Amino acid sequence: MTELQSYGLRLADAATAQHAGVASRRGGAGPSDHKAVTVDGHVIMVPVHTGSAHVSPYELQAPDAAGRSTVLKNRIAIAQIEFPRAPRFYKLQTFDGVPYPHIATLHGADVLATTVLQTCIRYESRRKACKFCAIGQSLAAGRTIAHKTPEQLAEVARAAVLLDGVKHMVMTTGTPPGSDRGAQVLADSAFAIKAAVSLPIQGQCEPPDDDAWFARMRAAGIDTLGMHLEVIGADLRERIMPGKATVPVSRYLSAFEAAVQVFGRGQVSTYVLAGLGDSRQTILETSATLLALGVYPFVVPFVPIAGTPLEDHPAPDAAWMQSILQPLGQMVKAAGLSSADIKAGCGKCGACSSLSVYED
Repeated sequence: MTELQSYGLRLADAATAQHAGVASRRGGAGPSDHKAVTVDGHVIMVPVHTGSAHVSPYELQAPDAAGRSTVLKNRIAIAQIEFPRAPRFYKLQTFDGVPYPHIATLHGADVLATTVLQTCIRYESRRKACKFCAIGQSLAAGRTIAHKTPEQLAEVARAAVLLDGVKHMVMTTGTPPGSDRGAQVLADSAFAIKAAVSLPIQGQCEPPDDDAWFARMRAAGIDTLGMHLEVIGADLRERIMPGKATVPVSRYLSAFEAAVQVFGRGQVSTYVLAGLGDSRQTILETSATLLALGVYPFVVPFVPIAGTPLEDHPAPDAAWMQSILQPLGQMVKAAGLSSADIKAGCGKCGACSSLSVYED
């Protein structure tokens, strides 16, 4: 699984791409250019549209009638994998005529994901934009809308639960102007969703200036919180995500401490993108600090997305990822945290990293 996420998966032909489970996702906020696959009972997101995937030693054959596909490594069959089925709610549209997949999409096997605001003050300036982010691509391609209203999100969430058995929801957002950094729009959205359907929700935003927002988001119905460091080293943050780097790591750490008091140990998490320049030691030492605060460090391999300034940046080596994830899994366990105990969100889903496998 670690190798598949590092090297990606070549699709044998266009028919394979079309018929292999849920349609793959290009561009947008968060993980992209992936396809969800099931390996040994674990659903993981594997890059299929990246440059590294096109030269990967792993190739996916067209699925059979039962939805199973053979994976070849260097042309030798090594495994059978399956795909989550395309969700039924994708065929519907909102009362105001917007296709449901433009409002929220299926991630992994049973996670509903949405970017509430598809615009970001960081992304609007080329100088300030995170160099790995493609939040504007899906909007420019007409695959989504700029602002999903609370009513639209509630309608789609209810349908996804009733029709497809979705178990939890992830709401991220581009950062809007203002000191709340997206907390308000997440709270408004969660309140509407919880009024329509019982569904655990993770909200994801940059740390707001005022810690009081954590209690407000919790009261609105957000069960877990993600505030994503992504890159750790100060110089690296300035170079790769200059706009977001204006919120220093020290603010993230104080925000994590305050948020854990509201949401509880293990219910606050952060994304760390391994492979962008932070050393193994830096990632593990920072993870130890986070775990001591009660924060789940969700370390994922960096996936270069086409059309971004880092599209040609190499994905991290699988052996290097394993050298991080194996000790990190044991650190998570020793801290008394577990991906299985997270109520909602990326850490619970676990599809973008094989970290959860190393927690056993």
